[in-house]
Amino acid sequence: MMVAKKSIKLLVVFVLALTSFTAFAQDDTVENNLIDSPEEIRAYIAHHLKDSHDFHLYTNNKTGVHYGFSLPVIVWTNDGLKTFMSSAFQHDDNGTVIVEKDETKLVKYHSKIYELENNATSLNLDEAAHPTNAKRVIDFSITKSVFGMIFTGLIMLLAFGGLARGYKKGKTIPKGFSRVLEPLVIYVRDEIARPNIGEKKYRKFMGFLLTVFFFIWILNMLGLTPFGFNVTGQIAVTACLAIFTMVIYLVSGTKDFWAHTLWMPGVPYILRPILAVIELVGFILIKPFSLLLRLFANITAGHFIVMSLIALMVTLKASFGPVVSTGMSLVLALFIMFIEILVAFLQAFIFTMLSSLFIGMAVEEHDEH
Repeated sequence: MMVAKKSIKLLVVFVLALTSFTAFAQDDTVENNLIDSPEEIRAYIAHHLKDSHDFHLYTNNKTGVHYGFSLPVIVWTNDGLKTFMSSAFQHDDNGTVIVEKDETKLVKYHSKIYELENNATSLNLDEAAHPTNAKRVIDFSITKSVFGMIFTGLIMLLAFGGLARGYKKGKTIPKGFSRVLEPLVIYVRDEIARPNIGEKKYRKFMGFLLTVFFFIWILNMLGLTPFGFNVTGQIAVTACLAIFTMVIYLVSGTKDFWAHTLWMPGVPYILRPILAVIELVGFILIKPFSLLLRLFANITAGHFIVMSLIALMVTLKASFGPVVSTGMSLVLALFIMFIEILVAFLQAFIFTMLSSLFIGMAVEEHDEH
């Protein structure tokens, strides 16, 4: 228990060290802060689905003050590494606020950080709204998605560390939160790993499968909180997870797997090169693409639907009045939120199940005929 308390304290200290609560004002009128037109709603939803350099909780429409948490900005410019907190941009995303670090001028435009040219005093755009006097920097910042992944990793480390310590001490019955984890670990082992990979080889891949399952599940659940996480809705994240799976089953593939893939037995020799190309494309492109796209599309669609239903209180206000439109929005959004809780688990299960299936296909021993 003492170890658990110390771990929780360390986690809280880490979160506070990376973030700082900020309140900053912009020269906006009340009307500019309100989001009440279909175009503004679509832009707001699109902004929510993207990654960002800070947590924006809410805006006081009367004062124009934005409240949220800033995150560390770490960028590589022409003058080397620059670090500061994202609050320096004052919640600006239109390139109007210039952050000066030594002789380097930085602006944030559409969630991307640019370095202005030496003599530039503002960001200039062409007809296509592309910067003409600035260039992208190499961004190593702790964005909202990066913070979510680090936070999830720490949660998993603390939770499974406690479970491992209990087993190491010879405890047959877990205590505390470990009682919740153990049935899930057994479920992944008995319902996913063993049936798809086989009794002899499943242990080798249990670490990866457990990590992927809980990593995706926790991130999906964080996405249902008011903090606006959409980590598994970032295609770069799902692509990395899919690439990990691809590398594992390609590296772990047996001689039988490569023999059947590159020179398939039982078919005419003239067709074997064609089938080899098809099989390679399937294992290298199609299977990873199906993994990354399924997770990305389902999570993104869920966030989009929930926010669209919440927006009904604004879009239907003129037709049904504030009470009816707000009631409809609340009921429908809550209904979809309960479904999204199921989807959060289901998408973690599907990704882990398909990963184990692909690995099982690669490590399967074929009988000689």
